[in-house]
Amino acid sequence: MSDFWRTQVRPRLRGGVVFIIGYILSPLSWWNDAFVNLPLAYGFASLLSLVSRRLFLPAMVIGYWATNVIGLVLLSRGAEGLVKAGRAEARRRELVKTILFSVLYTVAVVVLIRLRVLKPAFHWR
Repeated sequence: MSDFWRTQVRPRLRGGVVFIIGYILSPLSWWNDAFVNLPLAYGFASLLSLVSRRLFLPAMVIGYWATNVIGLVLLSRGAEGLVKAGRAEARRRELVKTILFSVLYTVAVVVLIRLRVLKPAFHWR
């Protein structure tokens, strides 16, 4: 039984957990940006703004894109061995849609920062 756990169950369980974390971070769902990626990017940008306020905007964009990329990598790693690859056309269409939404969210974040709706959480005077 121990060998079965080590060779069959544990790798699948680990892959499933990594897949779920990747899905939560990835841009494949409409809700994750508002509730996960943007708050993580905001926290990252706020911390870097302690060094310099000018770092807030670039850190926000870099943090947002990094969470999406990390999510896609984790999603891919978790899916290895669990799910067979789908049709290439469907994957390409999903990738284009993902990139488009990521660019739109990035533009929205930049506009919100420029309009001073989003500001660093920490203010040094």
